[in-house]
Amino acid sequence: MALPHPDAPEERPSEEVAATGTTGRILTLVPRRAAASVIPVASPAEARLYAGRRRRSLAFIFPLSLMAVDAALIGLAFFIAYHLRLLIEYPPPQNIPEFHAYLPLLALKGGVLVVVYFFYKLYRRKRVQSHLDELGRILAATSVGAVLFLAVVAFATRNEADYPSRLMLIYDWALTVGLVSLGRIAHARTQWGLQARGVAREHVLLVSFGETAEIILNAIQRSPGLGYRIIGLVCPEGHDGRAAVGGQPFLGRVDDLPVLIDRYGIDEVIIGLPEANHREILYIISRCEREKVSIKVFPDLFQFMAGEISIGDLAGLPLLTVRDIALRGWKLAVKRGVDIAISAAALVLFAPLMLLVAIAIKLESPGPVFFTQERMGLDAKPFRMIKFRSMRQDAEQQSKWTTANDPRRTRLGAMIRRFSIDELPQFINVLLGEMSIVGPRPEQPVYVEQFRRFIPRYMDRHREKAGITGWAQVNGLRGDTSVAERTKYDVWYIENWSLSLDFKIMLKTIVRVFADRNAY
Repeated sequence: MALPHPDAPEERPSEEVAATGTTGRILTLVPRRAAASVIPVASPAEARLYAGRRRRSLAFIFPLSLMAVDAALIGLAFFIAYHLRLLIEYPPPQNIPEFHAYLPLLALKGGVLVVVYFFYKLYRRKRVQSHLDELGRILAATSVGAVLFLAVVAFATRNEADYPSRLMLIYDWALTVGLVSLGRIAHARTQWGLQARGVAREHVLLVSFGETAEIILNAIQRSPGLGYRIIGLVCPEGHDGRAAVGGQPFLGRVDDLPVLIDRYGIDEVIIGLPEANHREILYIISRCEREKVSIKVFPDLFQFMAGEISIGDLAGLPLLTVRDIALRGWKLAVKRGVDIAISAAALVLFAPLMLLVAIAIKLESPGPVFFTQERMGLDAKPFRMIKFRSMRQDAEQQSKWTTANDPRRTRLGAMIRRFSIDELPQFINVLLGEMSIVGPRPEQPVYVEQFRRFIPRYMDRHREKAGITGWAQVNGLRGDTSVAERTKYDVWYIENWSLSLDFKIMLKTIVRVFADRNAY
């Protein structure tokens, strides 16, 4: 029987399976029993040809090309800094060496920075990584690299005339951070685009079933730039693997993993069994370890924690520490100070726009300019949230979720909701201390009473002030989306708060204003 290609239409599993030894090599064929595996059978030659794709993977090209892009942009930054000094500095500097005299220093600087980037794991890029997170690491690594470069130059060069000027070094540092960051954004976009088209695609086997398998499959399908190709599903004994999950074929049971990995040239195994005990997880991992594949475990630890985990020890005994780092003390004061500063500045900056919107609302339809509604905030205390009215005056009588193409919206309301202009008055709530710039989105009391009954830890959202924007919103969970998923993101934010995370969310919000399709 020929081995099915992963891109070919799905076929029914064979009625025969391959029995295997401890080496994972195919030995013979045996009839399939009701609870046995359903591995499609292939000849040894076909299996080797299929598995060879993993060995011929082009994934190594991406870190190598990224290293080349970094080196080129580091050199370009040095070149621009040299000429920028000549153009800007007044009076014009005298007796400056020609650029070619700095080439040894340029080579040294490039080597030092690339090595520092390597130790900062900047060439071990995540499959889909936030550009803001990468920018922070580039800033730190470039600063460390610049200091090391100066130390090496000072140690190796005795003639001070050969040193680059301090102004040139400042230009070079700033340009390096900027150019390398832009280059990495372009490289990442190119890489994701190529992976979405099948270049360096990795074969993935999913050990999961039911709703968890659906969640993982949906996440992979939403991000084709991951470069993942799901080959099929593996289910543990006692679970029905034949139930359709995302149209993926059921390939076998846990005991079949070595054969499947070898047969299909699997690069990565994702384990999504939230209810499995540690013995079952360890057994699954042991079935994969001999085959040199990457193994990832999808956890469902939300029911008892969402915060940061640290590893410590008790007299040499390893322990996991679950930390609850909700805002307290000086952190609360810092966050409040940032809220006051930004909300006051925003109200002044957007005052002309808010005036024009208020006039337009008044001219378009009868009713008040502002819409106020009771929402639940810090410690589940109610407050009146302020927005520009974007619906008909009688819209609140039809109490329901706002949906796409909601007939209750006015023409102007549809536009201001699309670009979140209707939420600008909420800066008043922030200034009054009822809300924060970043935090969980507030809900109406009637919905809070419903959600708290069936969503675990829902009321934990109210340990902090509600926000104009939040971690769930910038991750696409806005509008008519899963409340349970939003709750997970909100609780994670509360227990992992930092000032840098707040600024990251604010920047991502500005980007999403123009790209968010769930804004209605």
